[in-house]
Amino acid sequence: MRVFTILGPSNSGKSELATALATLETEEQKPHRANGGADLRTFDFMKEHWGVIDIAGGVENLATAGPALAASDAAVVCVSADAAAGVLAAPYLRMVEEAGIPAFLFINRMDQATGRVADIVAGLQTYCRHNIVLRQIPMRAGGEVVGAVDLISERAWKYQEGQPSALVAFPDSVHVRERQARGEMLEALADYDDDLLEQLIEDRKPMTEAVYDVATRVLQHNDLIPALLGSALHRNGILRLMKSLRHEAPAVEVAAQRLLRAAEKRENGTTTVGGQNGVLAVGCLGDLVKHLGKTVVLRALTAPMDPGAHLGGEALGAMTQLAGAQDKGLVPGDIGQVVKSDHLSLGYSYSKDGLASLPNWAQPRPSSYQRIVAPLHERDDVRLSAALERIAEVDPALGIGQDEVTGHALLSLQGPLHLRRILALLTDSFGVNVSEASVPPALRETISREATIHHRHRKQSGGAGQFADVVLSVSPGPRGSGFQFSEEVKGGAVPKSYIPSVEAGAREALSVGVSGHPVVDVQVTLKDGKHHTVDSSDFAFRTAGKSAVREAMAEAGATVLHPIMRVEIHVPSVFTGGLVPVVSGMKGQVLGFAAHPEAAGWDVFETLLPVAAQDQLCSSLASATRGTAWFSCGFDHYEEASRM
Repeated sequence: MRVFTILGPSNSGKSELATALATLETEEQKPHRANGGADLRTFDFMKEHWGVIDIAGGVENLATAGPALAASDAAVVCVSADAAAGVLAAPYLRMVEEAGIPAFLFINRMDQATGRVADIVAGLQTYCRHNIVLRQIPMRAGGEVVGAVDLISERAWKYQEGQPSALVAFPDSVHVRERQARGEMLEALADYDDDLLEQLIEDRKPMTEAVYDVATRVLQHNDLIPALLGSALHRNGILRLMKSLRHEAPAVEVAAQRLLRAAEKRENGTTTVGGQNGVLAVGCLGDLVKHLGKTVVLRALTAPMDPGAHLGGEALGAMTQLAGAQDKGLVPGDIGQVVKSDHLSLGYSYSKDGLASLPNWAQPRPSSYQRIVAPLHERDDVRLSAALERIAEVDPALGIGQDEVTGHALLSLQGPLHLRRILALLTDSFGVNVSEASVPPALRETISREATIHHRHRKQSGGAGQFADVVLSVSPGPRGSGFQFSEEVKGGAVPKSYIPSVEAGAREALSVGVSGHPVVDVQVTLKDGKHHTVDSSDFAFRTAGKSAVREAMAEAGATVLHPIMRVEIHVPSVFTGGLVPVVSGMKGQVLGFAAHPEAAGWDVFETLLPVAAQDQLCSSLASATRGTAWFSCGFDHYEEASRM
């Protein structure tokens, strides 16, 4: 079986394209739908089994694309025929380049194109390090695209509604443009083939078969990205794309070698997929099915797999081949669904006895959208924890923690759409209804001036009493210094053995300040005190230290501090300037931006923002960048609320 993944912006016609390709020779079948907005279709074309994975549009669904691309032989980036929409394809072009996977560009909905194809390609080229090379040019009549000219075979094809294109005579009107475009294509291919370069220099016309061979080799080496034209809805240009995939996409062995090389470079796992077994399979899709449990879609890469065979150190459970064959086992290249195999998860490649994380490019983007979820009924608390753990096994982008204030589950997500998908799973598959809320900022407080307190702790209740006398100075420390304790006691007024108790009491007092928040950036100095040879004790001095610090904080005055996060935004450069007013509107501080060192057309924008603005950043960023940007963040420092 050959497998490829279709990805691209929302509303670019990806599902239409996947359906059109899958029904070229067979009737439409219900796709296998997986968690995360991915559909898998299997079909036959020219007596070969094929699988196409259709990834839903939107940056939030890129987490699903990583494992799918890792299991694929090639990728198809589907874009609309609109020069202004080129930036929307930027995240997908970047991902296929990071993956190093052979990729085609399919410019869809050519029947609606009003501008020049060259302008569409130029808009896309801004966000692609690889050279995008047109393999077809459009034929127009009355201002509308009615067909395409293949630049390798130099044949003209007229589109037919719902049918394969018809071969027609070469129109005179496109001769000049065809010669120019073909020359550009041949020059691009000649950069990677000396024979072709020599023929061009000597002004000899290359043989068509030779050009196809070079194009195939260049694609499989991931040197260029060829661009094809068509309209999936009207089934125009679909056959040409499918034939290109059939002849030019590499075999499954290439995908296995790509994963093995990546696994051998990683050293952070306790087990690897190296050794004589190599990479046997990769999990590409996952889901939780009611009454069935976790299911993982595997692609066998280098060896046959049968139910009960060992993979990842344990035996496989029941297996169903998705290609419709009678044999339930998988041969290299086949895709199958496995159940009752809890040791398998997405995000890994597997050998017989081990596993390895997929490469960095296949890992989810930072899950920076955080929400607190709590069960509507307390009896569901344990069920909620178990359900979230199960969902995380098929959703690598879901991070699970615990909110330090409320104690409820803290989810790290790709965005609001990801949250809605998780909540729907909890309700439909696990019967757990939850409420969700934003994460309150972890406020802190400090003091604004120095205060010195003399406190005596005395208690007599029969027998040995309690006595401790301390003089403490409490002063504000440098921002970020935390808690610092020192002592200046002279003459043994407070014995050395009791000084740690005074410090422990001071720390305990700082756990909750005047405003009800933990106190930070405070210096406490023990200046003097007194003790009693019988009634003094560790407990007494601990209590005295605690009370003295509380009194000092009340006298010194509390200042509330808000947490500030350092944010790194990955954004297409065309939107960078627009982020400045967005950040300023959220009381942020712009630190600067620079071109991404490896991603063409992208900037890395750095800023400091209040943690309270994190939810607003998610929505504002999606609006300001048309859903193309994402960000990562981490705690940087605390800042006085009055300065924000």
